[in-house]
Amino acid sequence: MRLLLAEDERALSKALVTILERNNYSVDAAYDGQEALDYLEADNYDGVVLDIMMPKVDGITVLKTIRQKGNRVPVLMLTAKSEIDDKVLGLDTGANDYLTKPFNTRELLARIRAMTRTQTAQASSRLTLGNVTLDRATFELSTPAGSFRLANKEFQMLEILMSNPHHVISAERFMEKIWGFDSEAEINVVWVYISYLRKKLAALHADIEIRVTRNVGYSLEEKA
Repeated sequence: MRLLLAEDERALSKALVTILERNNYSVDAAYDGQEALDYLEADNYDGVVLDIMMPKVDGITVLKTIRQKGNRVPVLMLTAKSEIDDKVLGLDTGANDYLTKPFNTRELLARIRAMTRTQTAQASSRLTLGNVTLDRATFELSTPAGSFRLANKEFQMLEILMSNPHHVISAERFMEKIWGFDSEAEINVVWVYISYLRKKLAALHADIEIRVTRNVGYSLEEKA
């Protein structure tokens, strides 16, 4: 699941990115409101954590702008203020929830789970193809022969493949969805993670495999 974190306090942003990534989110960080708008214009996110007090463009204006454009992405507002008017304004503008600084990171994670629950509930918590099951709640890859708990990017990659069986996914698409547009990672990192997943599927005696279509991409197919 991909999140956009828009927070201008860089130390706090860095700490939050670390926490979110440890909890299996892929995170892009924006440090002002205009940058947040640029990210939201260029890509799709499963949720946004948006600070109200930001340079260039404030969080309320960011929220108004994306809602006026029809973007219904779930938004959690962060504010250092505790006045009820700010909370009401954020909710009336289209925020799904708010959290006042300072906050407990467990509460932040709980509120993110809550605001994105509708999206995750729309799909089954488990994806199944052949004798392979991927549990979206526990990040567990399993077959009758055993199981592995996948790392963050392994899980995201296999989730994309299992959500689109028999469809070829390009390396560029994986980079866009998992690493983000501004990642400094080289595109061959996709092959590295494909290799990890192939080894785990083989170890579990899976009856599906990741196939490579040269110069096109990767797809998940039943073994012949």
